[in-house]
Amino acid sequence: MSHAALTVRAQVLQAIRQYFVERGFLEVETPLLIPANAPEEYIDPVTALPWQLQTSPEICMKRLLCRGHQLIFQISHCWRANERGSRHLSEFTMLEWYRAGADYRELMDDCIGLLRQIAVCCTSDGKFTRFGKKIDPTANWLRIGVQEAFLRFAQVDALASVQNGCFDELLVSQVEPELEKIDVPVLLTDYPAPMAALARLKSDDPRFAERFELYLAGLELANGFSELIDPEEQRDRFNEANHKRQLAGRSVLPLPERFLTELSTMPPSAGIALGVDRLVMLVTDAATIDEVVAFRPEEL
Repeated sequence: MSHAALTVRAQVLQAIRQYFVERGFLEVETPLLIPANAPEEYIDPVTALPWQLQTSPEICMKRLLCRGHQLIFQISHCWRANERGSRHLSEFTMLEWYRAGADYRELMDDCIGLLRQIAVCCTSDGKFTRFGKKIDPTANWLRIGVQEAFLRFAQVDALASVQNGCFDELLVSQVEPELEKIDVPVLLTDYPAPMAALARLKSDDPRFAERFELYLAGLELANGFSELIDPEEQRDRFNEANHKRQLAGRSVLPLPERFLTELSTMPPSAGIALGVDRLVMLVTDAATIDEVVAFRPEEL
C-alpha cells in the first residue's frame, strides 16, 4: 500500500468519526471475540475455540441499544472465513451505526450525508471516480426497489427468483452490472422477505423487508435495515439459516442466546454496516481491495 493510499485511508477514518460525532453519536468498542455470531447461510466465522471472531459487531451493538443507548457507531475489524477476492478479505474493517427510534429511511439519509462529507473531505473535486466514471454524491440519489430493479434489468419477478433459487445469481449477473452504469449513488431497497436477515418486514406488504443496500458504480458499500425486535421470530430465522447451512454441507452454528434474551427490550431501531475498505477503494479509485490495506494476507 502506497503512502498516498495510507494517507487517504486515514483521512476517510477521520471524516467518518467527524460526521458521527458532530451528530451526537457515541463511538463504542465491543469485544472482537464472542461466543456466537448471528448465524447466516453463506458466512462462516473464523473460530478461536470455543468462541468465534466477530463477523460483524452487530450482536453486541444491538445489546447496547437494549440497555438504553440511542445513537452509537463503531469502526471495527471483522473476520469471515475463506473470503478472498478483488473486493473481499477474510479480515476487513467495518463501520456500523445504529439509531434507536428510527427506521431504514433515516439510515438512507445518513448514507447521503456521510458520502457527501467524505467526498468533500477526501477528494479533490467533491466527486468520486470509479473506472473513469464521475459520481457526484450531491446529485439526486436513485432509490429503486428490488422488485422494480429485477423487472427492469433482469425481466424476472424478484419473489419468483427467490423461490427458484436464482435470486443471488440474477442480482450479480443481471442487476448489479446495470447499477454499475448509473452515475449517481443507488439505494436498492425492500428486499424479498426470505432475504430479510435481521430486518423487519414491511407492515404494508410483508412479502418484502425494510432492508436496503448502497451501491456506487456497481460497488456494494453498505447493507442496512429496520431492525427485527421480535426474539421468537429472530430465533426462527437463525434456525432456518442453520437448516440451510446443514443442507449445503456447512456446520451448524451456535445461537447468540444472550442477544436473543435481551432482544425483547430493544426499542424500534435501525442499523447498517458499511465496508470501510471498499469506501477507501471508491475514494482512491482502486481496482482491488489489496491497494487500500496496509498488508495483503499473502504478505503476512
